[in-house]
Order: sequence, then structure tokens, then C-alpha cells
Amino acid sequence: MLFRSSQPMPITASEGSAAFAAARPDLDDLIKRRFFYRQAFEIYGGVAGFYTYGPPGAAVKQNLIDLWRKHFVIEENLLEVDDCNIMPYDVLATSGHVERFNDFIVKDALDPNKFYRADKLLEDVMDARMAAKEATPELKKEYQTVKAQADAYSREELWEVFKKYLIKSPETGNELTEPQAFNLMFPVPIGPSGDQSGFLRPETAQGIFLNFKFCLEQNAGNMPFGVAQVGKAFRNEIAPRGGLIRTREFTQAEIEWFVKPGAKAHAKFESIAGLEMRLHPHKEQLAAEPDVKMTLGAAVSGGTIANETLAYFIARVYQFLLRAGCKAEHVRFRQHLPDEMAHYAADCWDAEIEMSQGWVECVGIADRSAYDLTCHAAATKTKLTAEAPLDEPITVVTYEVTKKSVAAIGKAFKKDAKAVQEALQALSTEELKALEAKAQAEGEAEIKTSCGTKFDISKELLVCEEKKVVQHVETFTPNVIEPSFGIDRILSAIYEHTFFVREGAADEGADAGGKKSKDKKEAKAGVLSLPAEVAPYKAVILPLDGRVAADPVYAEQCRSFRESLTEAGLQYKIDESGASIGRRYARADELGIPYAMTFDFDTIGKGEGGAFPKDSVTLRERDSSEQVRLPLAEAAGVLAKLCGASTMCWADLVAMYGDGASDAGGVGGMIAYLRKHDMTAKLNAAVNEVAKDQPADPMAALIALLQKA
Repeated sequence: MLFRSSQPMPITASEGSAAFAAARPDLDDLIKRRFFYRQAFEIYGGVAGFYTYGPPGAAVKQNLIDLWRKHFVIEENLLEVDDCNIMPYDVLATSGHVERFNDFIVKDALDPNKFYRADKLLEDVMDARMAAKEATPELKKEYQTVKAQADAYSREELWEVFKKYLIKSPETGNELTEPQAFNLMFPVPIGPSGDQSGFLRPETAQGIFLNFKFCLEQNAGNMPFGVAQVGKAFRNEIAPRGGLIRTREFTQAEIEWFVKPGAKAHAKFESIAGLEMRLHPHKEQLAAEPDVKMTLGAAVSGGTIANETLAYFIARVYQFLLRAGCKAEHVRFRQHLPDEMAHYAADCWDAEIEMSQGWVECVGIADRSAYDLTCHAAATKTKLTAEAPLDEPITVVTYEVTKKSVAAIGKAFKKDAKAVQEALQALSTEELKALEAKAQAEGEAEIKTSCGTKFDISKELLVCEEKKVVQHVETFTPNVIEPSFGIDRILSAIYEHTFFVREGAADEGADAGGKKSKDKKEAKAGVLSLPAEVAPYKAVILPLDGRVAADPVYAEQCRSFRESLTEAGLQYKIDESGASIGRRYARADELGIPYAMTFDFDTIGKGEGGAFPKDSVTLRERDSSEQVRLPLAEAAGVLAKLCGASTMCWADLVAMYGDGASDAGGVGGMIAYLRKHDMTAKLNAAVNEVAKDQPADPMAALIALLQKA
């Protein structure tokens, strides 16, 4: 079967992803037309895997990062660092990226300019074969199992799978070459001579590990604690695709939560233990079974999730994704398969979000044990450990070279003495005893330093002894729980999950004279239902028409209102164009602006009949198109509550101010009624008279004065 990789979505897409895919063309048009993001360097033809965010897109991205900081850095009391984008060779060689940060590439045997990422091609082929009419339930289960393991296969296993299923070049049908490892890092020469090599960082995590020692000092040595970093990462992807899903330059947000080994309970675990979520454990995946719903408490107690701290951060990630605009029914957590995890990892889960391309990994939450700190400590001879007080002091027996021998080694080896001493200190008790025994038996023994140099050390220099040391603290290398966020992927999910087309938008698109637009596009308007916290602008200011916009009263009201919004830290936009009010509402809806503030003739005190009081405005809610009328002086404060951490919602506002269709029951109507009957002046005069006379029964006196008024 010849599979065409240019299909717009996975063939085995679920009902959810199919619905997102159906809406994607309209969403793509909106995103490009309103410049949320576009392919970078577009006027030069563009380069695959690079994107530029326009004004609204850059604002949404920054607001999402700000929300991430609120949700994690502030609420979890994390430290934050900002490390370099370029890292020297030695750092990434130690972390394993130079040797192992690879994807497997296969090429068209007759056209080497056609190449594919092997695991993704295998997944696409399995999708195609599962969708084929001739696929039996048994075959579908087999294909699903192969797909689930695609990125866990070794090079040799991948090639065997490709041969078994006769996988060919998707564009030509030609044979494919054997898979080869392709390192994903961008090399960078450092300095004018370029004699020091480095790489653009492939992840932000290493900058946290390198600065662990200094962050621990800033935290007064207290454990557990977390360190966060947000910034750019770079990966030379073999086949970038899917818009923001797989790019070569992207934004990562990572947390390293350092804990004592064996102490992975979490103080806040009980607060999330009852949270029920969609989990896809590795057993269900290998059996080609669907995900299951389970509380996190049950998942930890049953051993599905390794520990409380890992489960706690899974919950926090889930809450963050929902707060950012993802729909709960399209979020699940998939456990890594046993042969998919790194050898040092204890347990790993991916937050997968269902989109037009299917289930897409957007956040990884891993228990990385102590691997990174251990590697960097060994390579740099730097102590990357923490301490904890012991409940009871313990006596520890050590075996080490005597002080007299250390001094003698210094004299004998001179400039090489430090390297020899470090090599001896690095030996375990058993290794040191064996080396000493060999020196005593043969007169000398060979020691190898960290740089590979070998030295012979005589039995006279190698004299060791046992020492007993009383310890009051325990020294350990912390384990790490790491949530790692792909900000751009999450953004892509948010756009798909919040986009909808407002049917019958022509009614709202009527011009000032009540005429409906003949433009069919206006009758089917796209809306981005972004949460207010991530929306690019919190409000749009709209004069009803050009006559209001030209009035000096409006100019002063608008100036004062803009100052109030700025003081409240609210982003806003003004649209004083000549388009109808309905069309301008639609423009704001496309940008995801949650609220529109309309200034009309009543606002400036020139309305016929005075349906609403002067200095009041109409506030429109984007998703429902409902409106309320409220005093202009209160508008900025109301918006701040609606767009911030306040519990106020739109329904609360409607209850306070009325529904806006007729203001008789709202605050504006009450103000108009009081003015009509001159109630404010009469009440103030009566109160002042009572205060002046100070009668024995002030309420009776006030009532009498009001009856005479």
C-alpha cells in the first residue's frame, strides 16, 4: 500500500480530532489574516520549522507564559533562572546530548533529497493500515501496538519493522535506506577563531542543573524545592510539520523539583488526590486498549503512578491546561512504555492534547532520579548534593589514604599529584582495598586518572586506614521531578479548542442604520473564545459611530477610561473606524477580546429620550453577545475583576447591572429614576438638616423632612 504523507490529519483520528480538523481551515485563515503567527522569512520564501508571532499572537504567548508563572512559580514558590541559549560542548557531552540526542532518519534509496523521520513515518503508515477496509480487528490491534512503540524502537528494531511491513518511500514508492541516527542539535562555533565548539541548547533543563548548587544556597539549603526556567530551545528537526507542533526554534518552560531520594510524598497531595483524570498507562497501550478514568489517589496507591510528587505535578499541569483554555475532555496523560523511558528514569507521563492532528504530546512530566546532577558533579568535580539532619547521629566507617601518604604522594607526583589523589578518592572502599593489596603484593599498582593518564604508585605511598566518623546530617544527591512544557504546542491546542464559528453573525453585523451586510463572510464569523487571562487584549473601546467618535465629550471620557485601564494593567484596543458596530464586534471576536465597551449618545449626554444616564456605557461579553449597562466610572474595576484572579463571572455582573436590553432593572435605570425625581438632592438636604439640628429621634425627623420635600 502506498501511503501519502501529505494527508491533513491522521486517518485513525478520533471523533474529537476530526471535528478540530474540520474547523482548521477557517482557523488557519483567521490566524494568518489577523497575524497571530506566520511562517518566518515569508517574503524570502520561508524556511520550514520557523515561525514569527504577530502582535496578537505575541501577546497571547506572553500572557500564557505569565499565567504559567502565576500558576507554578508563584503558587508553588519556585525559584527562577535565566540561562544562556548557547552551551559549550562539554556540558552537552556530559548530559548525553552529544551522543544520544538523536532521531532516526530514512531516505529514499533513489533520491537522497527525500528523507523522513523514521518513527513518524512508521506511525503514519500504521494509521493508514488501520484505516484500510481490509484491516481485521486483530490487524488493527497489531498496528496500534506497533504505532505505540514507534519512538521506543532501537535502530535495528526499526529496520526490522520497516522490512516486515514493506514500508516504502511515501512520495515515490521507492525502497528506503536503513535508519541512521541524526543528531538534532545546532552546532555553534564560539569565539573569533571558532576553536571552542558549542551548540544552541536543545532544552532549558541543563541550565537549571548547572546552577543547582547556587539555587540551593539561595534557598538556605532547604529541601525539597523547585527551580523554573522559560526560554528558547532549538532542535534541527528532520521533518518539521504541523505548524507550531514541530518547529526548529521553540519556547520551553521547565521545572526541576528537587527531592530527597525515597522521600517523594508531597505536602499538598491530598488536595488533588480526588481529581479524576484520563490516564493511559503502559499496560493498556501495549494491549491496544483505550485510556481509563482514575483518581490520582487511586493511581498512586495502585502503583500506576510512581509517587505522590509526580502525581501532584500531573494534577497541576492538568489544571494549568484547563485554565489556559484547553477542554478537559480532550486532555489525557499517557505513561511512557518501559523501553521508551531513559534508563535512569523512574516513571514518565506525557500530557497529550487532542487536536486536528490527533493526540499530541505537549507536556512531559518525568521522575529523572539523580542522573543529571550525578553526571555534572562527576565531570566537574563539583559537589552537587544536599543535606538533611538525621533523627539520630550515626557512626560511619570509611577507608581512605592516610594523611601521611597524601603528603608523600604530593611530593612524589608534583604537578600530577592532584589528579592522582582525585583518582584515589573516587574509588570505592572495595576498589581502594584491592588496589592497596595489589601494591603490597607486587610493589606497586596502576591508577588511572579521570583524563585517562595512567600512573604507577608504590606500596610505600599507598597506605590506607579505616576511620570512624560520627554524622549528624545525611548527604545525598537529590532526585528530580521534571515537568517540561512546549509553550508553542500548547498555544496551538488553545487556538483549536477555543475557536468556533458564530452562526447568524449577520444579525450582529448590521450597520448603524440597521442594514445587514451583504458580505457572506460577515454572516459566518470566527470567534476565539480565549480565557481573559491569555487573551491578547482584555477589552476593545468602541464609539457607536463617527458622530460619537468626533465628540469632545467622548474624547475626554475615552482618555480618562484609558488611563484607568492602564493603571489596572489591562491590555486594550480601540476601534474608531467607520465600520458598523456589529462588524467591529466581529473583528474583536476574531482577536479573542473577551469584552467590548461601547460609548453611545447616552454616554456623552446627547441621547434622545435619555434611555440611559450620561457617563454610562454598554459592556458586551464575547461568547454570548450579552450586554449590560454600567457606570463608566466602575467599568475599569469591573474589567479588572472579570479578567483577573477574582471569582467574579459574567453572570454575577448581569445580576448586578441588569441584562442591558432595557436598563430599567439595572443600575443605570435606578440612577435615571433617582435623577428624574430629584431624589439625591432632596435626601442630601434632609440629612444635612438633621445633622445640624441633632434631634433626639433622628430617623423620625428625617422622615418628617422628606414628607415635606
